[in-house]
Amino acid sequence: MTKDLFDTVRVGTLTLPNRLAMAPMSRSRADDRGCATSLMARYYAQRATAGLIITESIHPSERGRSHLATPGLHSAEQMRSWREVTGAVHAAGGRIFAQLAHGGRIGHPILYSDGGVPVAPSAVASGGMFRTADNVLFDHPVPRALLTGEVRDVVAEFETAARLAVEAGFDGVELHGGNGHLIHQFLGDNTNLRSDGYGGSAANRIRFAAEVVEAVAEAIGPHRTAIRLSPGNPYNGMEEAFPASVYACLLDALPRELAYLHIVEWESRTLVEMLWQRWNGVFMLNPRSGTLPRFAGAFGSVEGAFDALGCADVVSLGGLWLSNPDLPARIRVGGPFAEPDMGTVYRGGHRGYDDYPML
Repeated sequence: MTKDLFDTVRVGTLTLPNRLAMAPMSRSRADDRGCATSLMARYYAQRATAGLIITESIHPSERGRSHLATPGLHSAEQMRSWREVTGAVHAAGGRIFAQLAHGGRIGHPILYSDGGVPVAPSAVASGGMFRTADNVLFDHPVPRALLTGEVRDVVAEFETAARLAVEAGFDGVELHGGNGHLIHQFLGDNTNLRSDGYGGSAANRIRFAAEVVEAVAEAIGPHRTAIRLSPGNPYNGMEEAFPASVYACLLDALPRELAYLHIVEWESRTLVEMLWQRWNGVFMLNPRSGTLPRFAGAFGSVEGAFDALGCADVVSLGGLWLSNPDLPARIRVGGPFAEPDMGTVYRGGHRGYDDYPML
C-alpha cells in the first residue's frame, strides 16, 4: 500500500494525524535546576502540528547529564516544570514524547554537585570535548566503569524518569540508544570492554538496552515506550565494525508492542531496510538526506521524507523544524522553507528559538 506523509497512523494508543515527527534536538534553554521553562513550552506548542513531537534529550539522573542548560526528569520540581510544556502542546492539539538520555562518558565533573567523573560501561574516554558557558573547552575525562550492581541502578533511574514523564503529562517516552550516549556505549565495540554479563558477545552487549526497555515498558506500558538507535554512528567517538549483527540481535530482544522503533540512518539504506523487515512494529526513520547541516543526529529533507516512507511508518525530520514551526502546512503547499540560524541553536534565549514566523 502506498503511504503518504499526511495519512494517519497508529502509534501505541495514539492516532497521529500525519506521519511526520519532529526529531529530538537539544536547544539548551533549560534553567540551572534542569527545569523546563515557559519559553520551552511556547517553542514546543508552536510545533504541535507534527504527528508526534519528540523532545530534546532529558537526563534521568544528575550523573546522566552531558551538557549545560539541558533539562532533567529526576526531581519533583523538574516533573512539575514539564507540565507547562505538555499542557501547552496538548492544548494546541499535539502529542509529545519525552526523550530520556543518559550521557555516560560524554559528561563532565563540572555538571555534578559532587565533582565526580562520569560513568560508562568501561573506563574509555570519548576523545571529545566539553564546552562551558564561557566557551572554554575541556577534554571529556576518563569515565569510571560501572560495577555490575550499579548497571541495575541506572536501569532503575530510567524507570523512575519514565514514571515522572507520565506524571508530567507526556504521552510516552523515547529511550535514547544512539549518538554515543550510555545505551549506545554498551552496544559499541570500543566503548564496551566489559567481561561480565553486559560485555563481550552481542547478546551480552545488548543486555543493558533490553533491560532498560523492559523496565520502562513494565513501569508505564509498552504502548508508551519507544527507543531510538543509530547503527554505525561514529558521533562522540563511537566505533561499530559490524552493526547489522548487533542491532539484529537487539531488535529480536525487544517487545513488538513498543510504541515505535526509531532508527537514525547513518550507513546505507540497505541496513535500514534489513532492520525494517526484521521489525514488525511501528518503524520510524530519520533519513540521512538534505542540504541543512546535520543537527544533533537529526537529518532530513522534504524529498527524503517522502522517499523514506518506502521503508518506514513515520518519518522524523530535524533541522527543518527549527525554523519552520508549521512544517506540515509548508510541505502541503510546497514551501517556502526557512533556513535556521545555526548560530542561535544553543545560545539560549528567545532569538532563533520561538521567533520563526508561521506562513
